[in-house]
Amino acid sequence: MSAPMTLFSDVNWQPVIDAVRQARSIVLITHCNPDGDGIGSQMALYDALIAAGDGRISMHNRDGVPRIYSFLEHSEQVQMGDWPSDAAKPDVIIALDCGARGRLGMPDEWFEGPTLINIDHHASNRLFGDINIVDARYCSTGAMIFDLLIAMNMPLNKARASGIYVATLTDTASFRLASTTPAVYRMAADLVEAGAEPWPISVQVYESRSLSGLHIMTACLDTLEMRDDGRSAWVYVTDDIYRKTGADVEDTEGLIDYARSIDGVEVAVFIRSDEVVAERWKVSFRGKTCVNVGALAGELGGGGHVHAAGCQLTGTLDEVRARVQVAVSRSLSSF
Repeated sequence: MSAPMTLFSDVNWQPVIDAVRQARSIVLITHCNPDGDGIGSQMALYDALIAAGDGRISMHNRDGVPRIYSFLEHSEQVQMGDWPSDAAKPDVIIALDCGARGRLGMPDEWFEGPTLINIDHHASNRLFGDINIVDARYCSTGAMIFDLLIAMNMPLNKARASGIYVATLTDTASFRLASTTPAVYRMAADLVEAGAEPWPISVQVYESRSLSGLHIMTACLDTLEMRDDGRSAWVYVTDDIYRKTGADVEDTEGLIDYARSIDGVEVAVFIRSDEVVAERWKVSFRGKTCVNVGALAGELGGGGHVHAAGCQLTGTLDEVRARVQVAVSRSLSSF
């Protein structure tokens, strides 16, 4: 196996490497309701850091690890929920795949003292870290970890390769988005050579839906609305749907893709209720060819990528739908 090549050789990883090597304790964290990129990046970096012996390494996610990613090595090491008030603060916190500090779901005082390292590939990132490595050229945060490991002279193994593969598989829509460059395919080859297994990973991620997940998929698709002369498709999950199906937010993963897949649709919209706070809604967008949904989400206080983005809004469903409709129609008006 030849030595892996970095995707982008002009990224300066030295501040991260120096901070990690000087730290006695490090916590890795990703955003609330974590996805494959956040979890895969976290598992890969954790495996590398414990092997390097760089201090005491732990992981803490407000919402833990989704079931479909629990097959990844070290997933059982993730602590879940609020950070214990009596726990000692780490020297370094590394936030992965998170565009804003608030999305980490931890109280502000938790970040007072430790060096906060922000590693992300969202163009809308708010640069909230003491050290910010943010680069929207990358297809996934996992791909950034791939380059970081090369900079650290850390070889790939099955655990690291599998985490990065999951991160990239999920954030490129199974290697279909425009961000999947030739360099990304070369990276994927390196990951497979190092032990990542594409078919078993795909089965775990895409073909392990729970029965409640099947019920919520049916209920969600029953809400389908076609708007903007068929150029936008909308689906919803309300509190009532959660109750009737017995499903949870994990089971909503990927539902918006069915709306985007409809012929003629340029923007798919998925609005789901917050399971904790009344009249708070998570709005997800997926674009197909002409609309930058990252910019669309930005108009509503959110962010993301050209083809996938989101925001959070409060109000009744009708109020939220009306606000989103104005932004979606405006984004489509130029095409």
